[in-house]
Amino acid sequence: MSYPAYHNFIGGEWKPAAEGKTLLNLNPADHTDVVGAFPSSHACDVADAVAAAKKAYASWRLVPPPKRAEILRRTGDLLVQNKEKFARDMTREMGKVLTETRGDVQEAIDEAFYVAGEGRRLFGLTTPSELQNKFCMSVRMPVGVVGLITPWNFPMAIPSWKLFPALVAGNTCVIKPATDTPLSVYNLVRTLMDAGLPPGVVNIVAGSGAHVGGPLVEHPDVRAISFTGSSAVGAAVAQRAAAGFKPVSLEMGGKNAQIVMDDANLELALDGALWGAFGTTGQRCTATSRILLQKGIARQFTDEFVARTKKLKVGSGLDTSVEVGPQVNISQIETSEKYVAIALDEGARLLCGGHRLTEGIYAHGTFFEPTVLAGVEPAMRIAREEVFGPVVSLIEFDTFEQAVEIANSIDYGLSTALYTKDVNRAFTAMRDLESGITYINAPTIGAEVHLPFGGVKHTGNGHREGLGALDFFTTWKAVYVDYSDKLQRAQIDNAE
Repeated sequence: MSYPAYHNFIGGEWKPAAEGKTLLNLNPADHTDVVGAFPSSHACDVADAVAAAKKAYASWRLVPPPKRAEILRRTGDLLVQNKEKFARDMTREMGKVLTETRGDVQEAIDEAFYVAGEGRRLFGLTTPSELQNKFCMSVRMPVGVVGLITPWNFPMAIPSWKLFPALVAGNTCVIKPATDTPLSVYNLVRTLMDAGLPPGVVNIVAGSGAHVGGPLVEHPDVRAISFTGSSAVGAAVAQRAAAGFKPVSLEMGGKNAQIVMDDANLELALDGALWGAFGTTGQRCTATSRILLQKGIARQFTDEFVARTKKLKVGSGLDTSVEVGPQVNISQIETSEKYVAIALDEGARLLCGGHRLTEGIYAHGTFFEPTVLAGVEPAMRIAREEVFGPVVSLIEFDTFEQAVEIANSIDYGLSTALYTKDVNRAFTAMRDLESGITYINAPTIGAEVHLPFGGVKHTGNGHREGLGALDFFTTWKAVYVDYSDKLQRAQIDNAE
């Protein structure tokens, strides 16, 4: 069988993993389709990449930010030109349908143009001094070498959220792509190089979390870590980074609720629920995994939602008639199966789906039926723990206050949605829902690059992608210029 072989990208050169081992990148819709062989790297490869990034930092930090931004603008232009190719590559390696992978590439395009504008907006501030003939200001400085660990579900968009602001701020980067979807990161970094990025400024080391992610987090020359993934892994990343006093940006899991009130536009709420629950096959941190229904509309909504769910076409994302692609690997299928079984043991009712698909066109892939569970109570595990698959729970409630309480009763706090025509309830929800994102009359998915993205509680640690990313990838320096030509002692009693 013939398939492409890829190498790590270190110091501007393509290099095989030091131990010569590789991992196969398989199409989740058809495991006989090998996208390519990628390095199975180890700590020595990470060390080489960090050394290259550290060397490049000496000159990259001195490039004026507007000049760095010009490279990002050209990157955006090139992404536009290659959008369809990169989207098809992404569908082959990740599985989601072409309309979604095109959107993933578009997100990177939007991020490139947005962050390019920030090259002229790395503002500091000036402020009066308490002393005469003294000038005070603050400026943003780059952090240094940063490590980026990215997930498989948005394999170009999320890397762009990290790479582009890190670069415009003057940092150099070592990125570890997800083992299931490295090609999209390769396409992104190649585009940066084609746009004129100097060698060593961005380096790719492919491989597993244990052999690449861990050494990257612990390397003493890596000054900060940005991670997107599960809460369990994120907690381990934070603990390991803490030993080196490194700042860590964590964007992790969600158990997102869509609340539907009796006065909602039900057609709109149904459309939003279907897209929120089964877009990306439920493999989004913002996916709608709980639908909270006020009892007056619960029966009608449930019947319509189940009927629409049963009509969804599952298959290869390269087929433009398909609405739901495969799950990314067999482990994700097993997780979906496990949580359906747990839900049924707890007393939930299976209204549709609940099984992997293995016959005919599904024989060589990892497919799971879109699944709806009813009779779910807020205390059940299926209502509290992240599945990350096409599995959604229906929970009924009486009052708006009860719905907010149910929505907030979990450990996660990423995205929430409320469907209502009552403006008072809408503003109350914006205030009271414990989440980093709240939608009114729209589904829980669909972030925009110029707004802050992230969550509270076990979803994150306070940092944000999008608006706010530059706060993580820069550090503040206070600067004092005393032009009095004499010793002045600040914070000393100078009354005399």
